Amino acid sequence: MTSPAPGLARWSLPIALALMTVWGMNFAVTKHILDRVPVNAFLFLRFLWMPLLALGLILWLYRGRLADSLPRRRDLPRFILAGLVGHAGHVAIVTWGLHLSTAFSSSLVLTSGPLFTLLILALVGADRLQTSQVAGTLAAFLGILLFMSEKFTSGLARAGLGDLVLLFAASLFSLYTVIARPLTARYGAPLLLGWTLAFGAPPVLLLTLPAFLAAPLGALQPLTWIYMFYAITVSSFLGWLGWAWVNQVRGVAKSAPLMYLMPPIAGIVAWLTLGETFTPLKVAGAVLTMAGVAWAQFGGGLKRAVSQADSG
Repeated sequence: MTSPAPGLARWSLPIALALMTVWGMNFAVTKHILDRVPVNAFLFLRFLWMPLLALGLILWLYRGRLADSLPRRRDLPRFILAGLVGHAGHVAIVTWGLHLSTAFSSSLVLTSGPLFTLLILALVGADRLQTSQVAGTLAAFLGILLFMSEKFTSGLARAGLGDLVLLFAASLFSLYTVIARPLTARYGAPLLLGWTLAFGAPPVLLLTLPAFLAAPLGALQPLTWIYMFYAITVSSFLGWLGWAWVNQVRGVAKSAPLMYLMPPIAGIVAWLTLGETFTPLKVAGAVLTMAGVAWAQFGGGLKRAVSQADSG
């Protein structure tokens, strides 16, 4: 692999910081959308628009040689599984979890994804957990328990259930990361996104079509449509491709720590726009969670860092 051009490397950090801001803001933006659009109707729009964007990108990148973009036959089962786990499963469950929970909680719980990736890699024998990584994992889960316990004891069971749903979604994203790792190396980000969407979108579209047809979308304000464009096109599509580019240019070890900016940004935006409040116990749980994830993620050394960006 050749070294990135100095000009590209110079822009990679500002772009990475911009992505963290875009993703941090997206939690509040999506909460705004889900307060006005049924969850399944929004999922239909997302899974209709995202594959079209990916198809357009592939047609442009591979113009005149479209056959080169097709997956090899031996990779088809992995593409199908990655699409079903990473898109049909993970994205749909994240959206429902965010609907039930709060913007800040969602961003924090999804940050736990690297823990599940480390555990999955250890279970399949691809990696070996070090003592510091085990300690960090335990600390992070203790922080999540602290964070969620206040909701259940305060009568906010719906939000607590949303956090549990998001925790499951984070594990699915980690499983997707492990499944897709060989495909990323062989095909690159645009083809990986395009073909996993091609296999993951149809079942979601089929299941959510009735909700889309019944939704009063004609009554939505223009601002809500702008927010949906932001959430789907800017945050999800361009953000995913942008983060893949940042990882390629900066390297995993330098990119991964920036993901811990996302929950604080999400919290500030949620406080300013949605009126979310943060008690000392909630803040303590959040700090312990992020510290534990960082400890587990980088406890084995920077070369072993697990980089993934689960922005929902």
